[in-house]
Amino acid sequence: MEIASNLDTTLLDKVINLCKRRGFIFQSAEIYGGFRSTYDYGPLGVNMLRNVKQAWWTSMVQMRNDIVGIDAAILGPPAIWAASGHLETFTDPLVDCLRCKERWREDKINGVCPNCGSTQFTEARAFNLMFKTQAGPVEGEGATAYLRPETAQGIFTNFANVLGAVRKKPPFGIAQIGKSFRNEITPQNFVFRTREFEQMEMEYFVPPADAPAWHQYWIKERYDWYVALGIPEEKLQLHEHAKEDLSHYSKGTTDVEFAFPWGFDELEGIANRGDYDLTQHSNASGVKLEYFDQAANERYTPYVIEPAAGATRAMMAFLLSAYHEDEVEGELRTVLRLDWRLAPYQIAVLPLSKKPELEGVSEEVLCELRPHFMCDYDVTQSIGRRYRRQDEIGTPFCITVDFDTLEDHSVTVRDRDTTEQTRVKIADLLEEIRSRTKLPA
Repeated sequence: MEIASNLDTTLLDKVINLCKRRGFIFQSAEIYGGFRSTYDYGPLGVNMLRNVKQAWWTSMVQMRNDIVGIDAAILGPPAIWAASGHLETFTDPLVDCLRCKERWREDKINGVCPNCGSTQFTEARAFNLMFKTQAGPVEGEGATAYLRPETAQGIFTNFANVLGAVRKKPPFGIAQIGKSFRNEITPQNFVFRTREFEQMEMEYFVPPADAPAWHQYWIKERYDWYVALGIPEEKLQLHEHAKEDLSHYSKGTTDVEFAFPWGFDELEGIANRGDYDLTQHSNASGVKLEYFDQAANERYTPYVIEPAAGATRAMMAFLLSAYHEDEVEGELRTVLRLDWRLAPYQIAVLPLSKKPELEGVSEEVLCELRPHFMCDYDVTQSIGRRYRRQDEIGTPFCITVDFDTLEDHSVTVRDRDTTEQTRVKIADLLEEIRSRTKLPA
């Protein structure tokens, strides 16, 4: 792993602390001591995670004519995972430290136990990462099933169904957002590597000869998506996998890597999967997963270009990129400079006091804005403290309703990043916010 320069080694702790304190992410089952490597997304976290997924869906599906979506099942029979190669190859090399008995992935410890420093380990043995369960009402008598370790296979097994239903032709894609499960040996680094996570994957089916060009196209598209949503380019890099490091299905893989506090690490992988998956499922099921090109009068198995990202991992990268500390009027301020599309709340409406007349106008403002933006409403503490609280959770705009509002029908709009305040007529407020966010009318 390449170490990024100028890393703030305290940044991860600061973001984890903010996430718990402000309701982004909690340790799962915390009142019972916590359940390792599982996390619950609080009121702000669920908003932000939803926004990350929506930004991906908008870019990948809504704004394109060549990609459609599905939502496939999480549970799957062994036949799927045998055909895909997961039963045989989805393993990590596992070793135990002979001194402290801790268990580690052999390829992640550089020969030294991270817990006690020992260099003495057991022989490596394969450990399958899939969660195995049974489908049926009686324990021990049901059919064996697996929780999916990736969302991709549900796309491949539905290739013929989608092709017949929407009558697309290559190049076209099928996108999916959903939960995946991997029994990681050493989950680590907050939500970066967990056993339960959400993926945003798209399989783009192309004529075999066109696969290299489409692979490069999607590498650029996915890199640019992160930049457009606020990650500085100096925090991103592309890493092309060496041939000996490729997955069993891959003809070429390039990762978009982010400068996490521990160094550059994978944010998203873009792989040329060739025709491996469709061929494997076709052979195993006996169902032809091909495309008939009427113009050329030929059948072929499409190649697949796969951009695969983790929604939770992307959210973490956006939080780390957005976290800043500065000074406003001599006071230290923590601010999340999130793109407005990702922020848990785009707008906070803040009546200057709890006077009924101010709260009544504030409710009117909320009714005007809520159909278009996610809004917070906060009437507690001084206005300065409320500004700081909204800065810390990344709210781009605060709207203050004061006693002058009752006279001039105007409110104060405060910008999170510049702290500049502008007086705006309530009648013009929606258009003002739309212009600042470049949201279409």
